[in-house]
Amino acid sequence: MKKIGILGGTFDPPHIGHLKLASHFAKVLQLDELLLIPSGEPWQKGTGITPAEIRLQLTEAAGVDLARAFLYLKIATQIGVDRLEIDRAGPSYAIDTALALRERYGSNASLTWLMGADSLIQLPTWNSWEKLLDYVNFAVASRPNHDLGTALSPAITQLLQAHQTLEPAALENKPSGLIYIDESLAIDLSSTELRSQLKASSGNTALSDQIPSHTLQIITNLGLYQ
Repeated sequence: MKKIGILGGTFDPPHIGHLKLASHFAKVLQLDELLLIPSGEPWQKGTGITPAEIRLQLTEAAGVDLARAFLYLKIATQIGVDRLEIDRAGPSYAIDTALALRERYGSNASLTWLMGADSLIQLPTWNSWEKLLDYVNFAVASRPNHDLGTALSPAITQLLQAHQTLEPAALENKPSGLIYIDESLAIDLSSTELRSQLKASSGNTALSDQIPSHTLQIITNLGLYQ
């Protein structure tokens, strides 16, 4: 069974937290392939979003650093940056992406959507969210200040009761329908906060430990977030 990881997001900009989450789950879930998918029209983010083609360029640059990390960590996962949502007209809904990827990879591939705990908490605000597990699994990374023990809505609590597994290996053998929560990875980086720091900073070198180097180079060259 082919194992595909999906990491979607606005990526405005991509940051080290995205790379850590990708590296962790690529290793834990033994992914054959990991897709980084920048959203085309992130309908929940409001206005002021960096144009999609630029965010794609930033994500491709982050993919270079991620590939280097995989090489160093001896992770065999192939990395792809996919413009699926950018090329699709209208708001970027996860359900449409899940459907398209299921059609691409077939019914037998294991498709796992990677996310932070904050996304799981907000899942009921997503379009057709209750249908997502028909097409993908979820792998969820804990995040500081997002306590899954107290912040979950009744709907998500019921979802976990029906679909949660404590064994990450279970996702390798099931095409969809499972939720795995990983408590060992606590990432507290936010693209919103990084944009504010970039705007306030006269030089970007101070953020070199938070933004992938190739991405930061493009941000500097284009004068983004100033």
